[in-house]
Amino acid sequence: MRPETHWLLHFCHDNQLLTDSQVQGIASNFDASTDAQTCARMLLNAGWVTDKDFLDSAVDAAIKNAREGFDLPELPGISSGGSENPFNFPDFNDFKELEGSALEREVKALFLRCQQIGASDLHITAGARPSIRHHRRLVYLSNAPLPDSLARKINLCLLNEAQRTKFETDMDLDYALAIGESTEGYRTRCRANLMEQKKGIAGTYRIVADHLMSLEELGFPNADDIRKLLNYNNGIILVTGPLGCGKTTTLATLVHELNQNRREHIITIEDPIEVRQNSENSIVTQRQVGEHTTSFNSALMSALREDPDIIVVGEMRDLETIEIAVTAAETGHLVIATMDTRDANSTLNRMLDVFPPSQQNQIRSMTAGSLRGVICQRLLPSTDDSVVLACELLVNNSAVAAIIRDGKETGLNNAMQSGKKFGMRTMNDSIQALLEAGRITEEVAQANLRSSESKKS
Repeated sequence: MRPETHWLLHFCHDNQLLTDSQVQGIASNFDASTDAQTCARMLLNAGWVTDKDFLDSAVDAAIKNAREGFDLPELPGISSGGSENPFNFPDFNDFKELEGSALEREVKALFLRCQQIGASDLHITAGARPSIRHHRRLVYLSNAPLPDSLARKINLCLLNEAQRTKFETDMDLDYALAIGESTEGYRTRCRANLMEQKKGIAGTYRIVADHLMSLEELGFPNADDIRKLLNYNNGIILVTGPLGCGKTTTLATLVHELNQNRREHIITIEDPIEVRQNSENSIVTQRQVGEHTTSFNSALMSALREDPDIIVVGEMRDLETIEIAVTAAETGHLVIATMDTRDANSTLNRMLDVFPPSQQNQIRSMTAGSLRGVICQRLLPSTDDSVVLACELLVNNSAVAAIIRDGKETGLNNAMQSGKKFGMRTMNDSIQALLEAGRITEEVAQANLRSSESKKS
Protein backbone atom coordinates (compact mmCIF):
# COMPACT_ATOMS: atom_id res chain seq x y z
CA MET A 1 0.00 0.00 0.00
CA ARG A 2 1.26 3.47 -0.84
CA PRO A 3 2.22 5.59 2.22
CA GLU A 4 -0.25 8.34 1.28
CA THR A 5 -3.11 5.81 1.11
CA HIS A 6 -2.02 4.34 4.45
CA TRP A 7 -2.20 7.81 5.98
CA LEU A 8 -5.65 8.47 4.49
CA LEU A 9 -7.06 5.25 5.96
CA HIS A 10 -5.50 6.18 9.30
CA PHE A 11 -7.22 9.58 9.31
CA CYS A 12 -10.58 7.98 8.46
CA HIS A 13 -10.15 5.26 11.10
CA ASP A 14 -8.89 7.70 13.73
CA ASN A 15 -11.99 9.87 13.20
CA GLN A 16 -14.20 6.77 13.54
CA LEU A 17 -15.39 7.00 9.93
CA LEU A 18 -14.09 3.49 9.17
CA THR A 19 -14.27 0.38 11.33
CA ASP A 20 -11.43 -2.07 11.88
CA SER A 21 -13.01 -4.59 9.51
CA GLN A 22 -13.59 -1.97 6.82
CA VAL A 23 -9.94 -0.90 6.94
CA GLN A 24 -8.78 -4.51 6.67
CA GLY A 25 -11.20 -5.18 3.81
CA ILE A 26 -10.04 -2.13 1.89
CA ALA A 27 -6.38 -3.04 2.35
CA SER A 28 -6.89 -6.61 1.19
CA ASN A 29 -8.78 -5.61 -1.96
CA PHE A 30 -6.91 -2.48 -3.07
CA ASP A 31 -4.14 -2.64 -5.63
CA ALA A 32 -0.81 -1.75 -4.01
CA SER A 33 -0.43 1.25 -6.34
CA THR A 34 -3.80 2.85 -5.44
CA ASP A 35 -3.21 6.50 -4.57
CA ALA A 36 -4.96 8.59 -1.93
CA GLN A 37 -7.23 10.44 -4.39
CA THR A 38 -8.48 7.18 -5.90
CA CYS A 39 -9.01 5.70 -2.45
CA ALA A 40 -11.01 8.76 -1.38
CA ARG A 41 -13.25 8.51 -4.45
CA MET A 42 -13.88 4.83 -3.75
CA LEU A 43 -14.79 5.56 -0.11
CA LEU A 44 -17.16 8.31 -1.22
CA ASN A 45 -18.79 6.25 -3.99
CA ALA A 46 -19.24 3.27 -1.66
CA GLY A 47 -20.93 5.49 0.92
CA TRP A 48 -18.50 4.43 3.65
CA VAL A 49 -17.33 8.02 4.14
CA THR A 50 -19.83 10.71 3.15
CA ASP A 51 -18.01 13.85 4.31
CA LYS A 52 -16.35 15.05 1.09
CA ASP A 53 -14.76 18.10 2.74
CA PHE A 54 -13.10 15.86 5.31
CA LEU A 55 -11.83 13.53 2.59
CA ASP A 56 -10.39 16.42 0.58
CA SER A 57 -8.47 17.76 3.58
CA ALA A 58 -7.42 14.24 4.63
CA VAL A 59 -6.01 13.54 1.14
CA ASP A 60 -3.94 16.73 1.28
CA ALA A 61 -2.62 15.87 4.74
CA ALA A 62 -1.92 12.27 3.71
CA ILE A 63 0.12 13.34 0.67
CA LYS A 64 2.04 15.87 2.77
CA ASN A 65 2.86 13.32 5.50
CA ALA A 66 3.97 10.77 2.91
CA ARG A 67 6.12 13.34 1.13
CA GLU A 68 7.75 14.37 4.42
CA GLY A 69 8.52 10.73 5.19
CA PHE A 70 6.80 10.52 8.58
CA ASP A 71 6.69 7.06 10.12
CA LEU A 72 3.47 5.30 9.18
CA PRO A 73 0.91 4.87 11.98
CA GLU A 74 -0.53 1.51 12.95
CA LEU A 75 -3.70 0.34 11.22
CA PRO A 76 -5.81 -2.61 12.41
CA GLY A 77 -4.50 -5.82 10.89
CA ILE A 78 -2.02 -3.98 8.64
CA SER A 79 1.72 -3.72 9.11
CA SER A 80 3.08 -0.18 8.96
CA GLY A 81 6.39 -1.57 7.80
CA GLY A 82 5.61 -1.20 4.13
CA SER A 83 6.96 -4.67 3.46
CA GLU A 84 4.93 -4.96 0.29
CA ASN A 85 7.75 -3.23 -1.65
CA PRO A 86 5.87 -3.16 -4.99
CA PHE A 87 9.12 -2.59 -6.94
CA ASN A 88 10.81 -5.68 -5.47
CA PHE A 89 13.98 -3.99 -4.28
CA PRO A 90 16.33 -5.96 -2.03
CA ASP A 91 16.34 -5.68 1.76
CA PHE A 92 19.03 -3.09 2.46
CA ASN A 93 20.06 -4.95 5.62
CA ASP A 94 21.41 -7.67 3.33
CA PHE A 95 24.13 -5.28 2.13
CA LYS A 96 25.69 -5.32 5.62
CA GLU A 97 27.02 -8.84 5.11
CA LEU A 98 28.42 -8.29 1.61
CA GLU A 99 31.99 -7.40 0.70
CA GLY A 100 34.16 -7.07 -2.41
CA SER A 101 32.82 -8.33 -5.71
CA ALA A 102 29.60 -9.64 -4.12
CA LEU A 103 28.80 -6.15 -2.82
CA GLU A 104 29.61 -4.53 -6.17
CA ARG A 105 27.40 -7.03 -7.99
CA GLU A 106 24.39 -6.34 -5.76
CA VAL A 107 24.84 -2.56 -5.91
CA LYS A 108 24.99 -2.73 -9.72
CA ALA A 109 21.81 -4.81 -9.67
CA LEU A 110 20.21 -2.04 -7.60
CA PHE A 111 20.94 0.54 -10.32
CA LEU A 112 19.75 -1.85 -13.00
CA ARG A 113 16.45 -2.34 -11.16
CA CYS A 114 15.98 1.43 -11.03
CA GLN A 115 16.45 1.61 -14.78
CA GLN A 116 14.08 -1.27 -15.47
CA ILE A 117 11.16 0.29 -13.58
CA GLY A 118 11.74 3.78 -15.02
CA ALA A 119 12.96 5.47 -11.82
CA SER A 120 14.67 8.78 -12.52
CA ASP A 121 16.72 9.01 -9.32
CA LEU A 122 18.04 6.84 -6.50
CA HIS A 123 18.89 8.29 -3.06
CA ILE A 124 21.24 6.48 -0.66
CA THR A 125 21.65 8.85 2.29
CA ALA A 126 22.85 8.36 5.85
CA GLY A 127 20.10 9.02 8.38
CA ALA A 128 17.31 8.69 5.81
CA ARG A 129 15.37 5.87 4.23
CA PRO A 130 16.66 4.75 0.83
CA SER A 131 14.31 6.00 -1.88
CA ILE A 132 13.72 6.41 -5.58
CA ARG A 133 11.94 9.07 -7.58
CA HIS A 134 9.37 7.34 -9.76
CA HIS A 135 7.18 9.50 -12.02
CA ARG A 136 8.38 12.47 -9.95
CA ARG A 137 7.12 10.97 -6.68
CA LEU A 138 9.47 9.97 -3.88
CA VAL A 139 9.03 6.27 -3.06
CA TYR A 140 10.69 4.79 0.01
CA LEU A 141 12.38 1.40 -0.38
CA SER A 142 12.69 0.68 3.32
CA ASN A 143 11.17 1.86 6.58
CA ALA A 144 14.49 2.06 8.40
CA PRO A 145 16.92 4.97 7.94
CA LEU A 146 20.36 3.87 6.74
CA PRO A 147 23.20 4.18 9.24
CA ASP A 148 26.17 6.12 7.90
CA SER A 149 28.35 3.00 7.85
CA LEU A 150 25.97 1.18 5.50
CA ALA A 151 25.22 4.22 3.31
CA ARG A 152 28.95 4.85 2.99
CA LYS A 153 29.61 1.23 2.13
CA ILE A 154 27.04 1.26 -0.70
CA ASN A 155 28.00 4.67 -2.08
CA LEU A 156 31.77 4.11 -2.12
CA CYS A 157 32.03 0.53 -3.32
CA LEU A 158 32.06 1.39 -7.05
CA LEU A 159 34.54 4.30 -6.87
CA ASN A 160 38.05 3.97 -8.24
CA GLU A 161 41.04 5.14 -6.21
CA ALA A 162 41.19 8.60 -7.82
CA GLN A 163 37.50 9.19 -7.17
CA ARG A 164 37.82 8.09 -3.54
CA THR A 165 40.75 10.44 -3.02
CA LYS A 166 38.88 13.36 -4.56
CA PHE A 167 35.81 12.71 -2.42
CA GLU A 168 37.87 12.45 0.76
CA THR A 169 39.61 15.73 -0.10
CA ASP A 170 36.69 17.80 -1.41
CA MET A 171 33.79 16.10 0.46
CA ASP A 172 31.88 16.42 -2.84
CA LEU A 173 32.10 14.34 -6.01
CA ASP A 174 30.28 14.50 -9.34
CA TYR A 175 30.93 11.62 -11.71
CA ALA A 176 29.35 9.42 -14.37
CA LEU A 177 28.78 5.82 -13.36
CA ALA A 178 28.73 3.27 -16.18
CA ILE A 179 27.71 -0.33 -15.60
CA GLY A 180 28.31 -2.92 -18.31
CA GLU A 181 25.90 -5.17 -20.13
CA SER A 182 23.63 -7.29 -17.94
CA THR A 183 21.96 -10.59 -18.67
CA GLU A 184 18.79 -8.65 -19.47
CA GLY A 185 20.60 -6.70 -22.17
CA TYR A 186 20.51 -3.31 -20.43
CA ARG A 187 23.37 -0.88 -20.11
CA THR A 188 23.06 1.31 -17.04
CA ARG A 189 24.50 4.82 -16.75
CA CYS A 190 24.01 7.26 -13.91
CA ARG A 191 24.93 10.85 -13.20
CA ALA A 192 26.16 10.56 -9.64
CA ASN A 193 26.74 13.05 -6.83
CA LEU A 194 28.25 12.24 -3.46
CA MET A 195 28.50 14.70 -0.59
CA GLU A 196 29.03 14.84 3.14
CA GLN A 197 26.13 16.11 5.27
CA LYS A 198 25.39 16.36 8.97
CA LYS A 199 24.34 12.73 9.34
CA GLY A 200 27.05 11.30 7.10
CA ILE A 201 27.33 10.53 3.40
CA ALA A 202 24.61 11.23 0.82
CA GLY A 203 24.49 9.77 -2.68
CA THR A 204 22.12 10.83 -5.44
CA TYR A 205 22.05 9.00 -8.76
CA ARG A 206 20.22 10.24 -11.86
CA ILE A 207 19.36 7.13 -13.87
CA VAL A 208 19.79 7.37 -17.64
CA ALA A 209 17.35 5.51 -19.90
CA ASP A 210 18.73 2.34 -21.47
CA HIS A 211 18.08 3.53 -25.04
CA LEU A 212 17.82 6.74 -27.03
CA MET A 213 14.21 7.69 -27.64
CA SER A 214 12.73 9.59 -30.56
CA LEU A 215 11.08 12.97 -30.11
CA GLU A 216 7.71 11.24 -30.48
CA GLU A 217 8.59 8.72 -27.75
CA LEU A 218 9.53 11.59 -25.46
CA GLY A 219 6.03 12.98 -25.94
CA PHE A 220 6.57 15.93 -28.30
CA PRO A 221 3.39 16.34 -30.38
CA ASN A 222 5.23 18.85 -32.58
CA ALA A 223 8.26 16.67 -33.32
CA ASP A 224 8.40 17.62 -37.01
CA ASP A 225 8.41 21.33 -36.18
CA ILE A 226 11.35 20.75 -33.84
CA ARG A 227 13.17 18.74 -36.52
CA LYS A 228 12.97 21.74 -38.86
CA LEU A 229 15.27 23.59 -36.45
CA LEU A 230 17.88 20.87 -36.93
CA ASN A 231 18.09 21.62 -40.66
CA TYR A 232 20.00 24.88 -40.08
CA ASN A 233 23.76 25.00 -40.59
CA ASN A 234 24.25 27.83 -38.11
CA GLY A 235 22.46 29.62 -35.30
CA ILE A 236 21.51 28.64 -31.77
CA ILE A 237 18.77 26.33 -30.47
CA LEU A 238 17.95 26.41 -26.76
CA VAL A 239 16.40 23.53 -24.81
CA THR A 240 15.03 24.85 -21.53
CA GLY A 241 12.91 23.97 -18.54
CA PRO A 242 13.15 23.58 -14.76
CA LEU A 243 15.48 21.09 -13.10
CA GLY A 244 14.43 17.48 -13.59
CA CYS A 245 12.22 18.08 -16.62
CA GLY A 246 14.21 15.88 -19.04
CA LYS A 247 16.32 18.47 -20.87
CA THR A 248 19.36 16.19 -20.99
CA THR A 249 17.28 13.39 -22.50
CA THR A 250 15.87 15.76 -25.14
CA LEU A 251 19.37 17.06 -25.90
CA ALA A 252 20.63 13.50 -26.40
CA THR A 253 17.73 12.78 -28.75
CA LEU A 254 18.50 15.89 -30.83
CA VAL A 255 22.15 14.84 -31.11
CA HIS A 256 21.04 11.35 -32.14
CA GLU A 257 18.77 12.82 -34.84
CA LEU A 258 21.66 14.91 -36.19
CA ASN A 259 24.01 11.94 -36.00
CA GLN A 260 21.58 9.82 -38.02
CA ASN A 261 20.65 12.37 -40.67
CA ARG A 262 23.64 14.64 -41.25
CA ARG A 263 27.30 14.12 -42.12
CA GLU A 264 28.93 16.57 -39.73
CA HIS A 265 31.42 16.89 -36.90
CA ILE A 266 29.46 17.20 -33.65
CA ILE A 267 31.27 18.23 -30.46
CA THR A 268 29.40 17.91 -27.18
CA ILE A 269 30.47 19.49 -23.88
CA GLU A 270 28.75 17.84 -20.92
CA ASP A 271 28.95 17.63 -17.14
CA PRO A 272 28.98 14.67 -16.94
CA ILE A 273 28.46 12.60 -20.10
CA GLU A 274 25.19 10.79 -19.45
CA VAL A 275 24.34 9.28 -22.83
CA ARG A 276 27.12 7.90 -24.98
CA GLN A 277 26.68 8.60 -28.67
CA ASN A 278 28.39 6.37 -31.21
CA SER A 279 29.56 8.06 -34.42
CA GLU A 280 27.26 7.03 -37.27
CA ASN A 281 26.75 9.32 -40.26
CA SER A 282 28.41 12.09 -38.24
CA ILE A 283 31.55 12.14 -36.11
CA VAL A 284 30.51 12.67 -32.50
CA THR A 285 33.19 13.90 -30.08
CA GLN A 286 32.01 13.98 -26.46
CA ARG A 287 33.93 15.89 -23.78
CA GLN A 288 33.24 15.84 -20.05
CA VAL A 289 33.91 18.91 -17.92
CA GLY A 290 36.39 18.04 -15.19
CA GLU A 291 37.75 14.99 -17.00
CA HIS A 292 38.47 16.12 -20.56
CA THR A 293 38.33 19.91 -20.08
CA THR A 294 38.38 22.37 -17.19
CA SER A 295 35.14 24.28 -17.92
CA PHE A 296 32.34 24.83 -20.41
CA ASN A 297 33.78 28.11 -21.67
CA SER A 298 37.32 26.76 -22.14
CA ALA A 299 35.91 23.75 -24.01
CA LEU A 300 33.84 26.07 -26.20
CA MET A 301 36.89 28.16 -27.07
CA SER A 302 38.82 25.00 -27.89
CA ALA A 303 35.92 23.59 -29.94
CA LEU A 304 36.09 26.52 -32.34
CA ARG A 305 39.57 25.34 -33.35
CA GLU A 306 38.53 21.70 -33.85
CA ASP A 307 36.65 22.00 -37.15
CA PRO A 308 33.14 21.54 -35.69
CA ASP A 309 29.89 21.87 -37.58
CA ILE A 310 27.66 21.47 -34.54
CA ILE A 311 28.49 22.31 -30.92
CA VAL A 312 26.32 21.01 -28.08
CA VAL A 313 26.63 22.72 -24.68
CA GLY A 314 25.23 20.77 -21.74
CA GLU A 315 24.51 23.92 -19.75
CA MET A 316 24.84 27.67 -20.30
CA ARG A 317 24.91 29.58 -17.04
CA ASP A 318 27.63 32.25 -17.10
CA LEU A 319 28.36 35.29 -19.24
CA GLU A 320 31.50 33.95 -20.90
CA THR A 321 29.90 30.65 -21.97
CA ILE A 322 26.82 32.43 -23.35
CA GLU A 323 28.95 35.01 -25.18
CA ILE A 324 31.13 32.36 -26.86
CA ALA A 325 28.07 30.27 -27.78
CA VAL A 326 26.29 33.22 -29.40
CA THR A 327 29.47 34.18 -31.26
CA ALA A 328 29.91 30.60 -32.51
CA ALA A 329 26.27 30.54 -33.65
CA GLU A 330 26.75 33.80 -35.54
CA THR A 331 29.98 32.70 -37.23
CA GLY A 332 28.80 29.58 -39.00
CA HIS A 333 28.16 26.88 -36.39
CA LEU A 334 24.93 25.29 -35.20
CA VAL A 335 24.90 25.52 -31.39
CA ILE A 336 22.45 23.60 -29.20
CA ALA A 337 22.43 24.37 -25.47
CA THR A 338 20.31 23.99 -22.35
CA MET A 339 19.26 26.51 -19.72
CA ASP A 340 17.28 26.10 -16.48
CA THR A 341 14.42 28.47 -17.30
CA ARG A 342 10.65 28.00 -17.28
CA ASP A 343 9.58 29.48 -20.64
CA ALA A 344 10.80 31.31 -23.75
CA ASN A 345 10.37 34.74 -22.19
CA SER A 346 12.45 33.96 -19.07
CA THR A 347 15.01 32.15 -21.25
CA LEU A 348 15.76 35.21 -23.33
CA ASN A 349 15.74 37.47 -20.26
CA ARG A 350 18.24 35.19 -18.49
CA MET A 351 20.42 34.89 -21.57
CA LEU A 352 20.54 38.60 -22.35
CA ASP A 353 20.50 40.14 -18.88
CA VAL A 354 23.85 38.58 -17.88
CA PHE A 355 25.57 41.08 -20.18
CA PRO A 356 26.53 44.54 -18.90
CA PRO A 357 24.54 47.52 -20.20
CA SER A 358 27.39 48.53 -22.54
CA GLN A 359 26.99 45.24 -24.45
CA GLN A 360 23.21 44.99 -24.44
CA ASN A 361 22.56 46.47 -27.89
CA GLN A 362 25.27 44.37 -29.51
CA ILE A 363 24.24 41.06 -27.90
CA ARG A 364 20.56 41.68 -28.64
CA SER A 365 21.37 42.27 -32.27
CA MET A 366 23.53 39.13 -32.40
CA THR A 367 20.85 37.00 -30.70
CA ALA A 368 18.07 38.37 -32.92
CA GLY A 369 20.05 37.25 -35.95
CA SER A 370 21.34 33.90 -34.69
CA LEU A 371 18.51 32.44 -32.59
CA ARG A 372 16.71 29.58 -34.38
CA GLY A 373 14.30 28.47 -31.69
CA VAL A 374 13.60 27.82 -28.02
CA ILE A 375 12.16 24.49 -26.87
CA CYS A 376 10.73 24.74 -23.34
CA GLN A 377 9.50 21.63 -21.58
CA ARG A 378 7.89 20.52 -18.33
CA LEU A 379 6.90 17.15 -16.90
CA LEU A 380 3.43 17.19 -15.33
CA PRO A 381 1.69 14.55 -13.17
CA SER A 382 -0.66 12.61 -15.43
CA THR A 383 -3.99 10.94 -14.76
CA ASP A 384 -2.44 7.48 -15.16
CA ASP A 385 -0.06 8.05 -12.20
CA SER A 386 2.95 8.77 -14.42
CA VAL A 387 4.17 11.98 -16.03
CA VAL A 388 3.39 13.68 -19.32
CA LEU A 389 5.37 16.22 -21.33
CA ALA A 390 4.12 19.78 -21.82
CA CYS A 391 6.14 21.82 -24.29
CA GLU A 392 6.48 25.31 -25.70
CA LEU A 393 8.16 26.13 -29.01
CA LEU A 394 9.39 29.56 -30.03
CA VAL A 395 10.58 29.86 -33.63
CA ASN A 396 12.53 32.96 -34.59
CA ASN A 397 10.90 35.02 -37.33
CA SER A 398 10.94 38.71 -38.22
CA ALA A 399 8.46 39.59 -35.44
CA VAL A 400 10.38 37.68 -32.78
CA ALA A 401 13.72 39.09 -33.98
CA ALA A 402 12.34 42.64 -33.69
CA ILE A 403 11.13 41.94 -30.13
CA ILE A 404 14.57 40.66 -29.11
CA ARG A 405 16.39 43.52 -30.80
CA ASP A 406 14.15 46.14 -29.14
CA GLY A 407 14.17 44.52 -25.70
CA LYS A 408 10.40 44.02 -25.58
CA GLU A 409 10.23 40.37 -24.49
CA THR A 410 6.78 40.92 -22.96
CA GLY A 411 5.46 40.78 -26.51
CA LEU A 412 6.76 37.26 -27.14
CA ASN A 413 3.53 35.57 -26.10
CA ASN A 414 1.49 37.52 -28.66
CA ALA A 415 4.10 36.77 -31.31
CA MET A 416 3.84 33.06 -30.50
CA GLN A 417 0.05 33.12 -30.61
CA SER A 418 0.10 34.72 -34.05
CA GLY A 419 3.02 32.56 -35.23
CA LYS A 420 1.36 29.14 -35.07
CA LYS A 421 1.74 28.77 -38.84
CA PHE A 422 5.50 28.72 -38.21
CA GLY A 423 5.05 25.85 -35.74
CA MET A 424 5.01 27.99 -32.62
CA ARG A 425 3.21 26.65 -29.56
CA THR A 426 2.76 28.26 -26.15
CA MET A 427 2.98 26.36 -22.89
CA ASN A 428 -0.66 27.20 -22.20
CA ASP A 429 -1.66 25.69 -25.55
CA SER A 430 0.17 22.50 -24.63
CA ILE A 431 -1.34 22.28 -21.15
CA GLN A 432 -4.85 22.96 -22.47
CA ALA A 433 -4.44 20.21 -25.09
CA LEU A 434 -3.34 17.74 -22.39
CA LEU A 435 -6.34 18.67 -20.26
CA GLU A 436 -8.80 18.25 -23.14
CA ALA A 437 -7.25 14.86 -23.97
CA GLY A 438 -7.74 13.72 -20.37
CA ARG A 439 -4.00 13.35 -19.79
CA ILE A 440 -3.90 15.73 -16.79
CA THR A 441 -6.41 16.86 -14.20
CA GLU A 442 -8.03 20.28 -13.94
CA GLU A 443 -5.99 20.92 -10.77
CA VAL A 444 -2.68 20.20 -12.52
CA ALA A 445 -3.70 22.39 -15.45
CA GLN A 446 -4.66 25.33 -13.24
CA ALA A 447 -1.41 25.04 -11.29
CA ASN A 448 0.64 25.31 -14.51
CA LEU A 449 -1.36 27.67 -16.74
CA ARG A 450 0.06 31.17 -16.95
CA SER A 451 -2.43 33.84 -15.92
CA SER A 452 -1.18 36.11 -18.70
CA GLU A 453 -2.84 33.85 -21.25
CA SER A 454 -6.46 32.87 -21.35
CA LYS A 455 -7.24 29.27 -20.56
CA LYS A 456 -8.65 28.69 -24.02
CA SER A 457 -6.37 29.38 -26.96
